[in-house]
Amino acid sequence: MLQVEGLDLFYGASQALRSVDLTANKGQVTCVLGRNGVGKTSLMNAIVGQHPVTAGRILWEDDDITSLPPYERARRGIAFVPQGREIFALLTVEENLRTGFAALPKSLAHVPDEIFELFPVLRDMLGRRGGDLSGGQQQQLAIARSLVTRPRLLVLDEPTEGIQPSIIKDIERVIRMLAGRGDMAILLVEQYFEFARDLADTFAVMDRGEVVLAGTSDNMVETDVRRFLTV
Repeated sequence: MLQVEGLDLFYGASQALRSVDLTANKGQVTCVLGRNGVGKTSLMNAIVGQHPVTAGRILWEDDDITSLPPYERARRGIAFVPQGREIFALLTVEENLRTGFAALPKSLAHVPDEIFELFPVLRDMLGRRGGDLSGGQQQQLAIARSLVTRPRLLVLDEPTEGIQPSIIKDIERVIRMLAGRGDMAILLVEQYFEFARDLADTFAVMDRGEVVLAGTSDNMVETDVRRFLTV
């Protein structure tokens, strides 16, 4: 379980997160929704250690990881697929996948066959440079790279952004399959209500750095959520 308790985060004098609480459980998809600029990415950066917090704490598998650097969180099973994918454009697909080895012991430093079962297109592109792939293929590569680390918490920041509908369906299938295994918590940032609704077991809606709605998918009221998604 991931537990976020009372997080405050600042960029200089500007406060991006205000007393944010969040929980994500293994075997479930937790979706964080909200408009642009409400703190969703700041929350993900705090969870994976990309930006320090000024108050609150982050617990993962009952350990306090609030002050740990990103590489230590990766070694503890936390993987991050950032907004914009951030693959290495000049490296090949295979080399991009192998960068995931940095968080692993030598005995696990190989690309699991499961990667190519989830994303068959990558097997045929191992020698191509990441920058030559389409946006959707790059997103699949970014997710695959994170899965190479054998995560127990997978954090995805807007994986559908700028992606064609057919690949969005593939990504939805993969997320559903990973959650169904029961050994991984999935934390998903999304702006598109339908995608989040179809995947979420639990959800949290953010506005102005705060969680303003939260609950299970069973008690999600579409009109209430959409009120915080429309401009």
